[in-house]
Amino acid sequence: MDRLLQLPFPNPGIDVGHWIIGGTLILIGLILATAGIRNFSRADTPVQSIEPTRALVTTGIHAWSRNPIYLGMFLLYGGIGIVAQSLWILILTLPLAIAIRHGVAAREEEYLERRFGDSYRDYKARVRRWL
Repeated sequence: MDRLLQLPFPNPGIDVGHWIIGGTLILIGLILATAGIRNFSRADTPVQSIEPTRALVTTGIHAWSRNPIYLGMFLLYGGIGIVAQSLWILILTLPLAIAIRHGVAAREEEYLERRFGDSYRDYKARVRRWL
């Protein structure tokens, strides 16, 4: 998209500012996603949603966010957009978030509710989807 229609990136006048802000988002995103993946591995349940879930993970980072891997992915994506100074990456983060929320996370939540019943409903009532 940058090659087809380049959008000017707002520059606050600090050349390293986009590196600091973007790098921080990338780092936080990697930490969140890694913590979520580590929780799944410790519970011996697959990360990939195409495989059956073996355990309901509710501790660690999952005690704060039901979807820390997706949240980390969005922060990583946004951080890359800022570092690359690409408004298109930042703009396209919104449709990506909508697609993940409604096309992936909603289906996963329905599956988890069928699989774990009241345990998942209790978890869902206690812990926010993102933060």
